[in-house]
Amino acid sequence: MQLQFKVCHLTSVHARNDTRIFIKEAQSLAKAGYCVELVVADGKGDAKKNGVSIYDVGLPKGRKDRFTRTTQKVLEKAKRLNGDVYHLHDPELLPAGLKLKRMGKKVIFDSHEDVPLQIRGKSYLSKPSRWLCSNAFRRYEAWVCRQLDAVVAATPFIREKFLAINSNSVDVNNFPILGELAEEDVDWSLKQHQICYVGDITASRGIKEMVRAVGHVKSGARLQLGGRFSDTKTEREVKSYAGWEGVDQLGWLSREQVRQVLARSMAGVVTLHPTINYMDALPVKMFEYMSAGLPVIASRFPLWREIIEQGQCGVCVDPLYPEDIAAAVDRFITNPKQARQMGENGKRAVRERFNWQNEAKKLLDLYGNLFRTEC
Repeated sequence: MQLQFKVCHLTSVHARNDTRIFIKEAQSLAKAGYCVELVVADGKGDAKKNGVSIYDVGLPKGRKDRFTRTTQKVLEKAKRLNGDVYHLHDPELLPAGLKLKRMGKKVIFDSHEDVPLQIRGKSYLSKPSRWLCSNAFRRYEAWVCRQLDAVVAATPFIREKFLAINSNSVDVNNFPILGELAEEDVDWSLKQHQICYVGDITASRGIKEMVRAVGHVKSGARLQLGGRFSDTKTEREVKSYAGWEGVDQLGWLSREQVRQVLARSMAGVVTLHPTINYMDALPVKMFEYMSAGLPVIASRFPLWREIIEQGQCGVCVDPLYPEDIAAAVDRFITNPKQARQMGENGKRAVRERFNWQNEAKKLLDLYGNLFRTEC
């Protein structure tokens, strides 16, 4: 591979330090010798970090501004950078990707989620609106991606959808970086009677049931809650529950702070609701818990159940029943030897299979094939 190839990652939504975009993909490409640039829209200014040049087009003034002026600013900045390949991370940038492709550039779309399915799960839309919007976007997405050089999918399920559209589609799963969130040997003497949830805090991700579950536990376990609430209404509601007295609200956490929370916890919770866009997802937090040697308390979805039962690294529960979640919490708090063994099983599964090092190789192979004819 020649070192002059320039890769431009584009996002109008995600943070500059986004785990998938910056920490995993951009840094992996930079370490492999590519010139890597990242265009963001967060208002924090330009910077260079860990071999990646970051360019800021300014914070949007609102959702409408983000979809119009901000996407145009990202496109204009992308043109000025004159990259060899553009890696898009947001569906709203597909029109920009198409324009870059017509300029003769190589363009990759990174599908973090199955957006048509996500639209079908929007409860604030009427059923007819959900169907119309979902199908309209599905057709547009397929039309654009058919013309792009490659599609990177965050899960095998999403990859299978895109393979029917673009044969150069590969899944690059958002699995943990080995050693990032825990040492090889987990020190269980640091553990306290607590469980944890780290991530976006929403009703559909199970926050209401989690807090109610804390009110049902018999072991006295507390919930370490890391992340931000998506809306104030949900936040006010859960803070009125009796179980909230057993919750430690930690707010947004840095990666080092996440590491510290996991080191003190005896289990990690990922009890997302059985919505259409979660059933076949592979939530990174589940694998991060496993990488830190924590047993997992997860929703009883077929795909998740297969991973957890096969690896003997946790228990699956009905995410809509707080009593089920509470029973799983008490099981691990009162049986630390079993919790430790399941945690070790999960850590082994991540080390052998579910890790970023394996996924980075797929990403680098994809890039290598894109430039093979030019090397």
